[in-house]
Amino acid sequence: MSETQQLFKMADLRGRLSERKYKMTPQRKEILQIFIDSDEDKHLSAEEVYDLLKQKDFDFGLATVYRNVELLNNLGILNKIEFGDGRTRYELSASDPQLHQHHHLICLNCKKIIEFEEDLLENLECKIEKKSGFKILNHEVKFFGYCADCKNKVKK
Repeated sequence: MSETQQLFKMADLRGRLSERKYKMTPQRKEILQIFIDSDEDKHLSAEEVYDLLKQKDFDFGLATVYRNVELLNNLGILNKIEFGDGRTRYELSASDPQLHQHHHLICLNCKKIIEFEEDLLENLECKIEKKSGFKILNHEVKFFGYCADCKNKVKK
């Protein structure tokens, strides 16, 4: 389980909503539960969340899912991620703003997305902050290439 997912329990997420003056509606609760229960390397689109809710016999409209994932993203509870394939995906956001998000390794062949937890940019961030006076809170890095399964199948 990823470091980020270990931080989350429904009570924590309810508290994060409450801090921002929002309620935990039944729709938000079920949407967040989908993210809590999903595999750690799963990055879900609003449509995938909607499909998973339908499988659980919840009757929320797709527009409700879109509104709620966008709100949760704007509140910093979900992170919006673009992997260059035209689909917007979301994942749970770290509750500690000092905890950097993980990086993503994206296979150009099979489209697998691998999470890379090690933060390799701390020294670079310090250098940038020192030189520019800009306070960096977080960063996002995506690496595009071929996964271990595909790298020998695809000619370089």
